[in-house]
Amino acid sequence: MNSWVETRLLAAAVMLLVSPAASKCQAQPQGTPSVIHVEGDVDGVHDPSIIKEGDTWYLFSTVTEKISAGQLPIRCSRDLHSWKRCGFVFQGIPDWIKKESPETKDLWAPDESYFGGKYHLYYAFSVFGKNTSGIALVTNKTLNPLRPDFKWVDEGLVLRSREKDDFNAIDPNIVADSEGHLWMSFGSFWSGIKMRRINPLTGKLANEDTKLYSLAGRVRPENPGPQPPNLPDDWQAIEAPFIVRHGDYFYLFVSFDLCCRGVKSNYKTMVGRSGNVTGPYVDAAGKPMLEGGGTPLLVGNELWAGPGGESILQQAGGDVIVFHAYDGKTGKPRLHISTMDWTGDWPHAALEGAPRNTQK
Repeated sequence: MNSWVETRLLAAAVMLLVSPAASKCQAQPQGTPSVIHVEGDVDGVHDPSIIKEGDTWYLFSTVTEKISAGQLPIRCSRDLHSWKRCGFVFQGIPDWIKKESPETKDLWAPDESYFGGKYHLYYAFSVFGKNTSGIALVTNKTLNPLRPDFKWVDEGLVLRSREKDDFNAIDPNIVADSEGHLWMSFGSFWSGIKMRRINPLTGKLANEDTKLYSLAGRVRPENPGPQPPNLPDDWQAIEAPFIVRHGDYFYLFVSFDLCCRGVKSNYKTMVGRSGNVTGPYVDAAGKPMLEGGGTPLLVGNELWAGPGGESILQQAGGDVIVFHAYDGKTGKPRLHISTMDWTGDWPHAALEGAPRNTQK
């Protein structure tokens, strides 16, 4: 098989696994979205990302325990309802990351996709409140630990941000465009959400297009509050990008405002759309996301604060969104899953304790 044909086939595989609803022929069920009840090992889940292999859904997330047996915990389920621990990607932080970023305590925000005959799991290393960050890659031929070819292979660094940069290299997400090219969106605070093209053969940055694209950002208010000590301004708060293609549009999901503050977390999931993967993205009112636009999808309530850190799985039985939210009494994060509805060519999702979120 020549390399050009192989590349096209690999891209097609991405479209099937990363964005299976890309085909206009695949109709999605319409109706009121509903909360999917979850039980088992669902407490402490943060920044969840989901994928399915065979008859099992696998959920990857960020460690939230003060003392953990590993990094990037894995949970699995046969029905999306009952979840159990299925190990870790790493037993500890890789040595090369310890040398590259000695202050890193945990690995963050994994994102997995399938192309090139193996699963690609992108993740971030950083220090809270700083942009001296990096996105790295680990691969595996299977997610099933019972298979003989199950083995995580550390592929190393993909992208780095330094203090001098105006962006933050965390929260990666992979998407395929209409031609099968791969793209990685990422970003947190600073100048917002960015994008780089990815080489499908290596999983690393592509040489064909080296442009750093800007997708979304917040706008400085006239009278911003005081800047928190040793942290970026609160008004810059946008992160956790996730892009899917549905029908004629690419939809960019992001988290606005602040996570990781227990009951005081005011994270919320916002969305915009574009005819092109690189933008420009606008919300339902037509406001550009580069100018602070975004249509609310999930907003906190008395039961659950700060719904965000979202990931979408497009599948034949109906799309689902997974996210974390903080218990309104204890402030502890927990896994949430909702079905998705695309009425009016805009996504809708549900959060326990709140009515269906509608576009206004």
